Amino acid sequence: GQWRFVMHGPDGTDYENIITFLEVVAPSRLVYKHGGDKETGAVQFDVVVTFEDEGGKTRLSMRMRFPSNDARDFVIGKYGAFEGLKETMGRLRDHVALQDAFVITRTFDAPLDLVWKAHTEVGHLEKWWGPKGLAMAKATLDLRAGGTFHYGMRAPGGEEMWGRFVYREILPRRRIVWVNSFSDPQGGLARHPASLDWPLEMLIMVTFAETAGRTTLTIRSAPINASEAERRVFKDGYKSMEGGFGGTLDKLDLHLGSAR
Repeated sequence: GQWRFVMHGPDGTDYENIITFLEVVAPSRLVYKHGGDKETGAVQFDVVVTFEDEGGKTRLSMRMRFPSNDARDFVIGKYGAFEGLKETMGRLRDHVALQDAFVITRTFDAPLDLVWKAHTEVGHLEKWWGPKGLAMAKATLDLRAGGTFHYGMRAPGGEEMWGRFVYREILPRRRIVWVNSFSDPQGGLARHPASLDWPLEMLIMVTFAETAGRTTLTIRSAPINASEAERRVFKDGYKSMEGGFGGTLDKLDLHLGSAR
């Protein structure tokens, strides 16, 4: 069998791909040939993918065999295949993690450009991000893959709470993925101030879609690098998260109304 697909590059170039399966042994092994429709620049190589169960986790190994060392070096040099494969595995890791995610969706009476800016400019974020009743006291933003949003919030009684994002993917006007955690004034990791069993790190994906001048946000959140106990606490916390995210999105709605 075959899988045909087109990868659309950031410069507008389309890359046609054909996967021809040679061996399918569920759930442990895939073997296939990779090629393209175009005679010029088509990348040809063989791939073996193995899947190994490691106590509830899965080790995936992917081996690519090229016709020659020169062909291998060409793909690495011209297409950045080595870094690209690491990025692909990272996106697979995130995709799998979010299959069992908490999900909340909200549609705003605001254009996509404004809602995007509200998520990507510190002047906007500091006006709405965080639970109701807390005000942003300090915020720094480095908006790039690997960059951070580090912020401190203050309650009416003077208590402080710190948090941080570590960005994994920023696809303009479509998607933002980050690792969310509680933090300290220095930007380190910290436990939930009211629940020591809450997952230390949460993967969050926010997707944006515009229809007739209105923008729909879908937020997916799931624990990563978490123990079984932490995952249970996360599952039991859905109702609390509905209130927390709901309150934050209420603040975003008010901010969008005042920013229009």
